[in-house]
Amino acid sequence: MSELPFKNTYRLTPGQLEALDEAEELMEKHDLNAAEEALLRMLEEDPLCIPVLNNLGHLYGKLLSEFEKAVEYYEKVLELEPDNAWARDQRRRYQRYCSYD
Repeated sequence: MSELPFKNTYRLTPGQLEALDEAEELMEKHDLNAAEEALLRMLEEDPLCIPVLNNLGHLYGKLLSEFEKAVEYYEKVLELEPDNAWARDQRRRYQRYCSYD
């Protein structure tokens, strides 16, 4: 495999990197159902994959306005990686829109 242009912090496999790229491209094209399916498939294979959890949070929060789901995914990231500033900020952002009874 050729050298990556970034540090593979989460040690994703080449297959995971490719699937993640494809899911992100689907989100950019606004094929949100296909992106959701791809990310959920990846999550089934690795339920602790932080990049997938973050992308699901982004998909549900920014693109689908399903704020409670976005918060849930960012909370999962923070359970695994409590110092993840991105997930913390995004969770806070979407919590503002949630109505908790």
